[in-house]
Amino acid sequence: MLLTQNRVFIITCLRCILYCASIPLLANTVVAKDSSLDFENDIVAIFTKAGCNAGECHGAAIGRGGFKLSLYGGNPAADFEAIVNKLQGRRINLSKPEQSLLLLKPTEYVSHEGGAIFDMNSESARRIKQWISQGAKRVTQRKLVSIVVRPARIYTEQLGTTHQISVNANYSDGSTRNVSDWAVLEPEDNSAVESNNTTGSLTVLRRGRHIVTVRYLTIVRPIEIMVPLNSESNTEVPPVYNYIDTEINKTLQTLRIKHSAQATDGEFIRRISLHLTGRLPSAKYAKEFISSSDEEKRSKAIDTLLGSEEFNIYWSHVFSELLRIRPQALGPEGASSYFDWLSDRIRANANYKQIVTELLLSTGDAFEHGPANYYRTITDPRRQAEFTSELLMGTRLRCANCHNHPLDHWTQNDYHGLAAIFAQLDISQSVKINLDGTTIHPVTLEPAIAKIPAGKAIQTGATDPRKEFAQWLTADNNPYFAKAIVNRLWKQMMGRGLVEPVDDFRSTNPATHPLLMDALAQEFVTTNYNIKGLLKTIALSSAYQRSSAANESNKYDNKFYSHTLRTPLQPAVHADATSDVLQVAEQYGEQPLGTRAIELLNPVTQSRTLDILGRCGREDSCETGNNASSGLTKTLHFFNGGFLNSRISHTQGRLLELMQKDIPSLDIIIEYYLAAYSRFPTTEEVRFWTTQLKEQPDANQRQEFLEDFIWGLLTSKDFTTNH
Repeated sequence: MLLTQNRVFIITCLRCILYCASIPLLANTVVAKDSSLDFENDIVAIFTKAGCNAGECHGAAIGRGGFKLSLYGGNPAADFEAIVNKLQGRRINLSKPEQSLLLLKPTEYVSHEGGAIFDMNSESARRIKQWISQGAKRVTQRKLVSIVVRPARIYTEQLGTTHQISVNANYSDGSTRNVSDWAVLEPEDNSAVESNNTTGSLTVLRRGRHIVTVRYLTIVRPIEIMVPLNSESNTEVPPVYNYIDTEINKTLQTLRIKHSAQATDGEFIRRISLHLTGRLPSAKYAKEFISSSDEEKRSKAIDTLLGSEEFNIYWSHVFSELLRIRPQALGPEGASSYFDWLSDRIRANANYKQIVTELLLSTGDAFEHGPANYYRTITDPRRQAEFTSELLMGTRLRCANCHNHPLDHWTQNDYHGLAAIFAQLDISQSVKINLDGTTIHPVTLEPAIAKIPAGKAIQTGATDPRKEFAQWLTADNNPYFAKAIVNRLWKQMMGRGLVEPVDDFRSTNPATHPLLMDALAQEFVTTNYNIKGLLKTIALSSAYQRSSAANESNKYDNKFYSHTLRTPLQPAVHADATSDVLQVAEQYGEQPLGTRAIELLNPVTQSRTLDILGRCGREDSCETGNNASSGLTKTLHFFNGGFLNSRISHTQGRLLELMQKDIPSLDIIIEYYLAAYSRFPTTEEVRFWTTQLKEQPDANQRQEFLEDFIWGLLTSKDFTTNH
């Protein structure tokens, strides 16, 4: 049994490492003296610089070659034990330091799987020999507090330029030291920025915005590099409708990216309807909106959509996916109770802080009290800590399960401390407090101490440890809570988050527009966490209302909002949109005919169509993008499946209904343009279709022609994306 548990823990750690990889100087400071080397600040830094304690080497969960170091030096005590005491102390030789395996291996005087890491005459070798000759003691004279990186931001107009990076460390005794030689520069994209860790310099290879992570021991800091995408300055200032545009435009000016024109009325009403209600505007409404001369019609349309029942239905679906509501985990009664509670909160426009507080503090019979199902969705305390941190904080705390987070400040104590809070619950049909519940810390092998992430331990004797966590999390000044949901709402509307991935906030993954992120979060807090209010602010911006048509200047921009990003319709939205255009409902399992895909409580209700479109089953996050079916499968289904073919010519569908009314074929085409694209065909398109129709004099030929036209319409990118 113990062997099995150890294997499970090792496998979990390996997964964790792989998962995380997918990922002013103070005045009057005193310079630290280097005469006496200490283990934590001098020796561990050598291993980090050389890559010895990286995840693919001795920093792996099970080490390598029988030698294990903590990942990036996160646990110096364990490293000291491994170096000095393990292997019967053979890794160091106090009487002959130069004969220590700790030196002979990395210099490859003794065979080393990793090859030669540094030379015996190098500064690294000199320091290791000096430390061993001083007794190889774990003496720490000062604690590392912070590092200062200069420059923190680089702006250059020329490619091929090289920039020297300086790193200074600040210590607990007030001293400071230049540690540039022992810092590691890690570009986010090696094809964009080349790092030279020997000279401590960066060379810019590609235009755009790039991030380089600077690591010294366990502390990481980002460097932002900006290189204009174009040589010509952008003299045309984009429109400014609100503060969003002010911040967006600053970056466009810096990168010399020209903005696209504003979207047409047809493009706008289709886009905003899909974003706020998950459905297309009717052909009739699209026609009326385009024809209206009301200068306030866009603002009025936003208000109408926000106040509609369709908004409530769609955003209940959106949050159901975020919360992973599914009967398979909760039972039909639990899922129904949970969904009803959520829908009521959306319909009442409850503030987000209230919604989350109810979730976190919920107890009782989950079949009667909906939010209690939050804890029944994921019952394991550790996995609940991961889910909660990713959903409500936008941080990957899971990366601190087996080791301290390699790219952030989270520690194993943070991870297991949060898990310890959730361990004090008894979860069945009911959720109850159990203060005797524990989870074991893998380092101490003792019950983990319940604590707030990056904060203090929960007070002993607390009747419900979740209260202190909930108060901390939802406080107005919490650095994670508002930004995490604001970023998700922004992505829903704009096609990508200011931080991507949306669950990976950290200093080394900064927002593309940090000041805008701060401003949006501040508005969200000051307006009492009003979801609808923030969505409206975004929708009213010039950046949101831009065309998706790119120009020569911005055709490669996919993150600075110079033009609207095309995003695939979500599977349920895609299925419903197709039904609306064809006016033929899709059958979903045993649900009543006419039930919309976004109304399905069970995310795996029988539906070949939703399977092909790549729906999310909610067993895991629906934000990972791993649910989409292959393009080939989808294409074959469109060609041969019943999703389109049998419904286009359905006897009760839109096409036959229009033909039976003797509507002219060109008018039928215009009707479908309005229904699918929310616009009239262009003059050129009308000319083309008129010519094509003249070649189809027979009524049967015309029906076949129109069926082919509709098929092409519904498989086009203009239909299958929101733009």
